[in-house]
Amino acid sequence: MSTQRYSVTPHPIDTLLTWVKSGEIAIPEIQRPFVWEATKVRNLLDSLYQGYPVGYLIAWRNPTVKLKDGTSSAGKRILIDGQQRVTALMAALLGREVLTKDYETVRIRIAFHPQEERFEVANPAIRKDVAWIEDVAEVFAPDASLTELTDTYTEKNPAADRKRVSRVLEKLRKIINNHVGVIELADDLDIETVTEIFIRVNSAGTELSQADFAMSKIAVNETYGGNLLRKAIDYFCHLAVAPEFLARIEKGDKAFAASDFLPAMRWLRDVNDDIYDPTYTDMLRVAFTSEFGRGKLQDLVALLSGRNFETKQFEEAIAEQSFGKLKKGVLAFINKTHFDRITMILRSAGFVTSDLIGGRNAVNFAYILYLRGRTEGMPAADLERLVRRWYAMSVLRGRYTGSPETAFDFDIRQVEARGLAAYAEAVIENELPASFWTGMLPQLMDTSSSNSPYFLCYQAAQVKLGDKGFLSRDITVLDLLMNRSDVHHVYPKKHLKGLGYSRSRYNQIANFVLAQSEINIAIGDKAPAKYFAELDAQVNGGKKKYGGITDKADLRANLRASCVPESIVGGAIPDYDDFLEERRKLMAIKIKTWFEAL
Repeated sequence: MSTQRYSVTPHPIDTLLTWVKSGEIAIPEIQRPFVWEATKVRNLLDSLYQGYPVGYLIAWRNPTVKLKDGTSSAGKRILIDGQQRVTALMAALLGREVLTKDYETVRIRIAFHPQEERFEVANPAIRKDVAWIEDVAEVFAPDASLTELTDTYTEKNPAADRKRVSRVLEKLRKIINNHVGVIELADDLDIETVTEIFIRVNSAGTELSQADFAMSKIAVNETYGGNLLRKAIDYFCHLAVAPEFLARIEKGDKAFAASDFLPAMRWLRDVNDDIYDPTYTDMLRVAFTSEFGRGKLQDLVALLSGRNFETKQFEEAIAEQSFGKLKKGVLAFINKTHFDRITMILRSAGFVTSDLIGGRNAVNFAYILYLRGRTEGMPAADLERLVRRWYAMSVLRGRYTGSPETAFDFDIRQVEARGLAAYAEAVIENELPASFWTGMLPQLMDTSSSNSPYFLCYQAAQVKLGDKGFLSRDITVLDLLMNRSDVHHVYPKKHLKGLGYSRSRYNQIANFVLAQSEINIAIGDKAPAKYFAELDAQVNGGKKKYGGITDKADLRANLRASCVPESIVGGAIPDYDDFLEERRKLMAIKIKTWFEAL
């Protein structure tokens, strides 16, 4: 027989608000910024006023922790679902300020019309209209008197029925006696079970990730500065995308501005680079894995709770130590030198735009290796080479695409056990043997996805090796990528469609080259036999139709750089499928040449 792992208890809203004020329920100001529109807050109050149900809240009590003096402390409740509703009630009824998704601190004022029994978001017109109480928080203030509220209102509105106004205001005041069901989860549940319950109960089904739990856990802990640490993670991610937010943080969050985090991230104000704009999940993964030598974020949640993996008990000393380590990891992540270096390493491998960065987890693990190498005191040039090669290998082999957490955990434990350089070199050799380049890679390149890791690596290879664009005399692939060029079909799309080829066939990556748009337009939908014959004429003193190449040797060199069979110039135009097969082999050789140069 299974035991019930939760209890459902109805609590008056008044009790919930008391818990919020006393800190019994942890809703950190920045746990997730308040994303509701003010109209949703109005609708919530209206539902309560009409006596409609407003859904359940889910709370998960922190495990009981053994304090340093040996006594036990029952944990706070963490609000897992219902945060936006409770924040809305705090804002509207207690007059608390909330932090918006734009990181602005605002007061949400909901007005009430006693004669029409109607709620509205306060606006300048409502503020001038005496028929409205412009802020319902006045009605719920601890020292508010129902008689005085009624008197004040009827003095301003002589035509209003005093008795009715008094009754309506009393009904409004009583909404805090309405009950809301709180589902309290057992403190010994693991995160997977809590997530499962959340998804089943929450009809919206927005999945809470391990990172969300970790962020909640960090934010509710003020003892060891978790609230500031949480802000550091959120603000860094926001500033990486919108550097102009720095002024708003400096002005609106004095406590954070005075911490040691803001000076460490001020450098972002001058950055407009989007190669690696991390999310809070990315930051947590890198900071945690590099510092703790573990890859699973559920372990972070357990450690921040003070879990001793040996004794299965929870100890305050472990929580304190874990917060210290995580802070160290976050400061290492946001360090300008470190962050500049990881983006420089990606660039130096040819990944010069964010479009060439496939899965973020490959970058995350490359950053983890970089930080570990720094800690080990590895020579800079050796470390950069190792990280470049590891990143390229992990992209080519899809190392972090399936179960990234499991792969992170395995790799970091091996690094701990065998040493960074020894382990990395062994894995690279094992994952990319000679047969990979000649046998496996050409087969893997039989795909029509322009976002395929193989095509991304091919483009990076062209950048790194300094190749010119297809049929370009002067413009490089780097120039084209920096100007967001399109890919061009060697065998034009319309031409192949006319021959009955399907989309997945004519859009094969082995049919793609990077070319200037004017060359692309000049070729149009001409059959390869026609435009290659015209190119042959062009390099034999004929009319310039496609780019500026006028020398036969230069044309052959250009085709070699774009992995197009040179024999095509002499009129030996292969069948399309034969062309694809031949070109995949040539592209695989180029990627191998590139990898060896990293």
